[in-house]
Amino acid sequence: MGHITTPDGVEIFYKDWGSGPPVVFSHGWPLNADAWDRQLKAVADAGYRAVAHDRRGHGRSTQTYVGNDMDHYADDLATLLTTLDLRDVVLVGHSTGGGEVVHYLARHGGQRVRSAVLLGAVPPLMLQTPDNPEGTPLESFDAIREGVLTDRSQFYRELAVPFFGANREGATVSEGVREQFWRLSMQCGLAAAYDCVAQFSAVDFTADLRAIDVPVLVAHGDDDQIVPIDASALKTADILEHATLKVYPGAPHGLHGAFEEEFTRDLLAWLSGAAPTPSGHQEPARAGS
Repeated sequence: MGHITTPDGVEIFYKDWGSGPPVVFSHGWPLNADAWDRQLKAVADAGYRAVAHDRRGHGRSTQTYVGNDMDHYADDLATLLTTLDLRDVVLVGHSTGGGEVVHYLARHGGQRVRSAVLLGAVPPLMLQTPDNPEGTPLESFDAIREGVLTDRSQFYRELAVPFFGANREGATVSEGVREQFWRLSMQCGLAAAYDCVAQFSAVDFTADLRAIDVPVLVAHGDDDQIVPIDASALKTADILEHATLKVYPGAPHGLHGAFEEEFTRDLLAWLSGAAPTPSGHQEPARAGS
């Protein structure tokens, strides 16, 4: 564990477990690197170097007031990779972290990257527009901003329910998992949490996706209530040049239970070059290709 310093003076906290080929994880909003702990351990146990950072404004990184935008997120990721001199990296991004990974690859290129994994990721565009009717209406994101501003503690408790699909019949998510979501969310600075809503909702990653030339595993639950699959993974898999799409039937946005176990197995398979069986849409691309 340690910190790196960005060119604009922000301290970015990161975990660094194990040794071997590097795998770098980017977390979702408004969480931090702890959200990846089970995958970090699984990857390190399998002989890889697992690295995960707290995005600026989140967790143990500097509580930023400015710079809470995708350009800075991607540049911070670039600083992490260059400071640690990581090469032949597999980038893994969940939700907003998936946008960060996509924007990094378009903005900084794939010279240091072998492949990527996008889990429940926000690209290409979450916001509903005339050209993106499958998206989520602006009013929903305004409600998120209002919730963060007025009573973020209660808002995060309530958000954990659809995040993990706890409102579905037969849901098995534990109270502990939901409380962990609340605990990590409360470590995010208010300014960063508020500003990031526009970044995961209104940034259009379409051009970024077209610029990516490394293999990408696009993984998504088809009962994701936070980032609906029709406006995200299905479109992303069609846009990317080298995509493998894996859909998890009935799975929510947040990892837990059987969904988490299956995704972790698929991640390890991807790292080894034996990509999981795709769910259609595009020809599978092997991780090492």
